[in-house]
Amino acid sequence: MTAAMGIRIALLSDVHANLHALDAVLAHMDAHAGIAARYHLGDLVGYSAFPNEVVARLGEAGIAGVAGNYDTTIAHGDAHCGCRADTPEQEALAHLSFTWTGERVTAATRRALAALPFRMDVRPLGGHVAGPTLRLMHATPVNNLVYVTEDRSDDFLRKMAAQAHAAPGDVIAFGHTHKPWTRAVDDILYVNTGSVGRPKDGDPRAAYVVIAFGAGAPRAEIVRVPYDVMAAKAALEEGGLPGAFGLVLESGLA
Repeated sequence: MTAAMGIRIALLSDVHANLHALDAVLAHMDAHAGIAARYHLGDLVGYSAFPNEVVARLGEAGIAGVAGNYDTTIAHGDAHCGCRADTPEQEALAHLSFTWTGERVTAATRRALAALPFRMDVRPLGGHVAGPTLRLMHATPVNNLVYVTEDRSDDFLRKMAAQAHAAPGDVIAFGHTHKPWTRAVDDILYVNTGSVGRPKDGDPRAAYVVIAFGAGAPRAEIVRVPYDVMAAKAALEEGGLPGAFGLVLESGLA
């Protein structure tokens, strides 16, 4: 596929150990021809039953990506994932998930998580002349704990662009909030990929994004994929995780 014909790149984020959702997304990508490359934006583990399997599956599929806050804290054996909690109950559940995950990840999984870079820059069109850059991160260019929500101001996004050294025509892609959205500011496209394994926008279907590069400005398409939510819910409960995590999968709401 030449640059003149266009390049389509798929981005996924926040799988959070939900193997059922990840497999559905990968199958959906495989069934839709024309995706030239795939990348992940971190938070591969936590909250669901298959942290080792998710990391292995992405490795087998050759999908490179960046570190999320959950990945780094598990890899380094930190005391907390750094996840935001709005209530004491959410805080307690976050600690429970972090402890459960830390006790079950293998040494190989820790090594894979520790090896993830903080950011990646991709030149999708390749070739002999520099084109747009796809700038991949989990949250912001300098901090993986900041939530870049849709209500952030244009000036906030401009600050992100400066931190990422982005130029007009570039794309800045991130996740972390579990709510997908897109917006262009000063000819830079900002893309929140949402969450594969734990959506929080009221739609329980897995989310990923396809970005098209070619003639004109880059374009982003948010894709939703149904999967067997009840099987994922049963698996996490069988693994000893609380039913509250399954309710998040069913409702698509935190």
